Amino acid sequence: MHATPPSKRLLFLSDLMLLAVAVVWGSSYGVVKEALVYYPALALLALRFGITFVLLAPSLRAVRHADAATLRGVLGAGTLLLAIFLAETFGVMLTRAANAAFLISLCVVLTPLVEWALLRRRPSRIEWLAVAVSLAGAWLLAGDGALVFNPGDALILLAALLRALHVCVVKRVTRSSALPALAVTALQSGVVALGSAAVALVFAPAQLRHVPALAGHGLFWGSVIYLVLACTLFAFFAQNFAIKRSSPTRVGLLMGSEPAFGALFASVWLGEAVSAAGWIGGGLIVAASLMATVPWRRAFGAGEPASGARA
Repeated sequence: MHATPPSKRLLFLSDLMLLAVAVVWGSSYGVVKEALVYYPALALLALRFGITFVLLAPSLRAVRHADAATLRGVLGAGTLLLAIFLAETFGVMLTRAANAAFLISLCVVLTPLVEWALLRRRPSRIEWLAVAVSLAGAWLLAGDGALVFNPGDALILLAALLRALHVCVVKRVTRSSALPALAVTALQSGVVALGSAAVALVFAPAQLRHVPALAGHGLFWGSVIYLVLACTLFAFFAQNFAIKRSSPTRVGLLMGSEPAFGALFASVWLGEAVSAAGWIGGGLIVAASLMATVPWRRAFGAGEPASGARA
């Protein structure tokens, strides 16, 4: 019995990490909702990413060996990440959750197009099929296609496009760089923390207030710890780790399973009702992720082994 080549082991590990990210990000909507009861949105973003930056500060020693082009690229990706969170935060405030769930899933459709344009990698046939299945699943999950466009929807759609662009930019920056994933995560976290604080200072200074006391606010601080450790530190490290070893389309499909896990979390933890169509949609999204990653996809004529991943 032959051992699995290291590159395939790393690809399998990155797939598992991305699925774990989809799980924790799917649960993050309810956690953020709880935290926002106690603390404003922009201040919560600054706190969440500021704590992450402090925790990862030791990894910044590796930045000394990075070239200027890599640093500019990582900081640019951090700015994109800031724009994503701002668009998502204010978009959700202005639209229905069902609309947001569907529109943010469009990043699965947009990622192959952005990858094709930016990285000159044409997605395989099985990836295109998986994108179509994921889109159909997100449509069902959003509420039987009941979508009425409004300004909040425009912000969520912008966030979906920025997500696709962010994945491709990080891929382009890190594919030939030795900068560790932790250092990349630290730099991007610093940009989001400073950017959120700056936006609040200029446009909503009332949001910059003292954090709730530890005593009597256990739910808030428990939410913050979960958002920092699981939804930020682990999630962005896993994403940066996987992007370097996989294709943006593959990453996008795995991350696109987030709404399905979000619906499961809402049903089990928050007690929200999910329709039969919603469960079917969630199943299609998970199936699309499997279509893009399991070995049998070659039987359907995939053009590149392992989605064109490069270890």
